[in-house]
Amino acid sequence: MSTADPRHEWTDANQRLMVAELARIKTRLVGEEQESAMVTAAEIRAALSAPSAIDRIVECFGLSAFERDILLLCAGVEMDSNFSSLCATAQNNPQRSYATFSLALATLEEPHWSALSAIRPLRRWRLVEVTEETSLTNARLRIDERVLHFLAGINYLDTRLEPLLQNSGVAATMADVQSEIAQAILKALQERNAPVPVIQLLGDDRDGQADITASVAAELGMQLHILHAEDIPAGVHERNAFTVLWQRESALLSSALLIECRDQVNAAVVTRLAENLNGLLFISSHNPLELQRNTLRFTVNKPDATDQKRLWQQALGSAAQKLNGSLDGVASQYRLSAQTILSTGAEISSAISASDKPDELLWRACRTLGRRQLDDLAQRVEPISRWEDLILPEHQKAILSQIVSHVRNRLKVCDEWGFARKSARGMGLSTLFAGESGTGKTMAAEVLANELHLDLYRIDLSSVVSKYIGETEKNLRKVFDAAEDSGAILLFDEADALFGKRSEVKDSHDRHANIEVSYLLQRMEAYTGLAILTTNLKTSLDTAFQRRLRFVVQFTFPDIEQREAIWRSVFPGATPIQRLDYRKLAQLQVAGGNIRNIALNAAFLAADAGEAIGMVHLLHAAHGEGSKRERPLTDAETRGWV
Repeated sequence: MSTADPRHEWTDANQRLMVAELARIKTRLVGEEQESAMVTAAEIRAALSAPSAIDRIVECFGLSAFERDILLLCAGVEMDSNFSSLCATAQNNPQRSYATFSLALATLEEPHWSALSAIRPLRRWRLVEVTEETSLTNARLRIDERVLHFLAGINYLDTRLEPLLQNSGVAATMADVQSEIAQAILKALQERNAPVPVIQLLGDDRDGQADITASVAAELGMQLHILHAEDIPAGVHERNAFTVLWQRESALLSSALLIECRDQVNAAVVTRLAENLNGLLFISSHNPLELQRNTLRFTVNKPDATDQKRLWQQALGSAAQKLNGSLDGVASQYRLSAQTILSTGAEISSAISASDKPDELLWRACRTLGRRQLDDLAQRVEPISRWEDLILPEHQKAILSQIVSHVRNRLKVCDEWGFARKSARGMGLSTLFAGESGTGKTMAAEVLANELHLDLYRIDLSSVVSKYIGETEKNLRKVFDAAEDSGAILLFDEADALFGKRSEVKDSHDRHANIEVSYLLQRMEAYTGLAILTTNLKTSLDTAFQRRLRFVVQFTFPDIEQREAIWRSVFPGATPIQRLDYRKLAQLQVAGGNIRNIALNAAFLAADAGEAIGMVHLLHAAHGEGSKRERPLTDAETRGWV
């Protein structure tokens, strides 16, 4: 037994009603009685499961009976070929085979002159257009195409708005905290009647903000359309036209609007537009916008680590059981939206189930996501060094191991054990690597990146520091925000150039330089990831930075035993060498970075001579390195090399 589609039933009944309504308008044009047409329309209307299209327009836009009939008259000209001749006959002019205001005034019931004024619904909401303006009464009246199709039962977004708006469906899953926000918004809307307040969603989770608005709209039986702030028409006339068309669409489609404002540059134009829009309006932005209208604000940030772990488990399904603790690490290190987690999990779940290295697949997928944000802001360093490459005293290695432990167990300690609830400050891992050039600071950062399966990004100071007021802080904010989301390790080389001591204010340059340092102090304290600062001059750093450091690793100049170990490990296994005396090489008073330079230059000398690397090649390369450093080698350092 088949059941008829209610939508098809409504469409058929709506079309029959339109035929009856147009028949009634015809009787007015020819001056006949219209009682039978009115009875037919009333019978069809009574059988409709929902209000007809014409009745919805009347209700939404507040049309009078006369304005309603003008709209039907204009629709009849487009829908019924007989209307043109009837209009010409009624106006005693074969050239006027179209609707005019004078015709409406003469033939339709309850006429009033204000019907076509600019402030009345027909023109205010662009339901009809006045063309060929010789005079208002004799001008052609034409129904808007979008409204004509709506009367016929075809409801779609106005084609003039299609390039600007994006339809948004309801997300299959949201983070728990975001579901709670959606319910809080619904409760607030139920407690407030007209006028409907603007809902501002603040924070850094763009996907989550869209999910919440779509969920609220669906609960209210509405659609959701999204407008990006950069797509708002710039001109006043174009923006006013958009405002009218959208408000008409919001009524016809029963739709809410979400304006996404991700850049403060667009805040002013968003504010101007929002002040003039009626209906349910959401604005998502990082910072609040100041509106004159009644506004409710909710903060929507990316899910916390606990919520992210739950979302990963849901996204990966049974494949999550193959992961050996990686979900804790991924959830604590990356800040991803629910939609990003669900889509990524769906993509890799099958591969994880079939792989013998499932944890590596998960980390690689997350690193790929993070690179999309940071590659344009900083220089990615490919980490090749591992623990065995790092020649350091045991004390320094122990501190590096502690750093790894802090990163890996952050979810357990901060969230599960509750330390983050005690204080949000100091949860980051700001670390200082101090020591002379070449003592292994960058290599240690590479070792940590490899051990933690994270990307390492070196911050290029030339692209961050700006002479223009406020630009340095803006650039740093972009870097820190992207790094927090992507789980990357930030490496600030020669950090004393950026994190230097604040000076006494003598002029505006000093004041703004101090503001930059103060901003960095705040940002470093709030940063939740691993940031490594390297410096050759620890005493040059602002003391406030040193108080905020979780770890300080002092990279000392290597002693002779350590230098010998570095020399023994510096040559790759495939390198041909002959009779190297590592103890004598260790007499050279240079750091590990210089040792690597000497070994590499010696390899090129040997390759050019067609020989294996020997002490003579290393002696020539060592003298070249000494000249570069403007520190000639002593006889004691190279005695007995050749």
